[in-house]
Amino acid sequence: MTDPLSRPPKKDPQVRTRVPTRPSHFRSRAALGIAAAAAEGRFMLQVCEDCGAVQYPPRDACASCLSVALPWRDVSPKGRLIAETTVRTSTSIYFRERTPWRIGTIKLEAGPSVMAHVHGDLAPDGEARVVSMLDKSGQGVLFAIPPDMTPNMEDDPQMREMTCDPKFRRVLITDARNENAPALAQALADAGASMIFVGEAESWRPYPHRAALAAIPNVDILPMDVTDTASVVELCGEIGGKTDILINNARFVRPGGILDRADVGFAREEMEVNYFGLLRLAQAFGPAMRGRGADGDNSAAAWVNILSVNAWSNSPDYGLFSASSAAALSLSQNLRADLWDGGVRVLNVFTGPTEDEWHQPLPPPKVAPAAIARALVAGLKDGLEDVYVGDVAKDLIDRWRAGPKILEREMMENRGASS
Repeated sequence: MTDPLSRPPKKDPQVRTRVPTRPSHFRSRAALGIAAAAAEGRFMLQVCEDCGAVQYPPRDACASCLSVALPWRDVSPKGRLIAETTVRTSTSIYFRERTPWRIGTIKLEAGPSVMAHVHGDLAPDGEARVVSMLDKSGQGVLFAIPPDMTPNMEDDPQMREMTCDPKFRRVLITDARNENAPALAQALADAGASMIFVGEAESWRPYPHRAALAAIPNVDILPMDVTDTASVVELCGEIGGKTDILINNARFVRPGGILDRADVGFAREEMEVNYFGLLRLAQAFGPAMRGRGADGDNSAAAWVNILSVNAWSNSPDYGLFSASSAAALSLSQNLRADLWDGGVRVLNVFTGPTEDEWHQPLPPPKVAPAAIARALVAGLKDGLEDVYVGDVAKDLIDRWRAGPKILEREMMENRGASS
């Protein structure tokens, strides 16, 4: 049984800060499919289209019939632990600082046997469930866990190394004025976050949910405006060295496409908040978080961006907002690459139309703040990179994968009827 995680002590400035290192990140192009599946929390392996054989390890030709038609499919994660060992020393610097480390072989019901990291609660020769996870190098690995939840399961050292669980971590939410701020803060408090900093722009101007936000345990509201570089830098100077998870929920949205607007005023505001706001935050907080990606229980863990799913395909009804979201998505991919060396995860939470005044003309379904908060915390606990919240977001990404050009035409034809 996993021992419960204790609240980390305050950082001793005389103790060495562990330098971020990575496990081996070299993969074949075929093997990158595991990382793509792990980014969304799916367990997928290659399945031969000609003979149906499930493949492992990933390869370019079927081991049974030599077919090269090997699409990635969701397969059963059930299996049994048939062999295991515990690594107590290693030539890898990464694993040397984290031993003991349990690994083993799982015989899958789907056919092949796979090598996997093994959870401490998984019994020898016991039934197992295999999940795809992203390691500190950002690459996909397989992790064998018990088929059912066990006490303190998420506190297993190997699992915590793969995830970004908010428990006992310090979190910054960038925009107190956003309607979703109280739901985010409450969900993080319920998940065990030790401190929740919330940035507040224009503190002199009232907004309806401030009292509810301030009443949540461990919430500390601090001045910060993502459109003001000096404001961002000043707050980073105060808390940048102890921010473990940063959640960027700042957003400016107005309806309308290019021809619906007479000037560039709102478009400039959308870029100022949605794109340049993210850029200011990344330039200020990014270096410190990257440098603290391996600092034990005090380490930086994740950067979260809450984005519109129309970053993938423009919604003509919100055309310029969609364009700023697309710019933010591209920037977040750059940020993911920059934080890669530090082992800090970048999670993008994509939503459909949300329950706010600027999406009132749109028909349901819409995404409530509580739904965003639940999905965000679940994504952190699972160590994901991409989460889609709400029916609209999930439907749009499925259609985008099936054919981006077809989806573009559908969005144009549905103008005025949906997002």
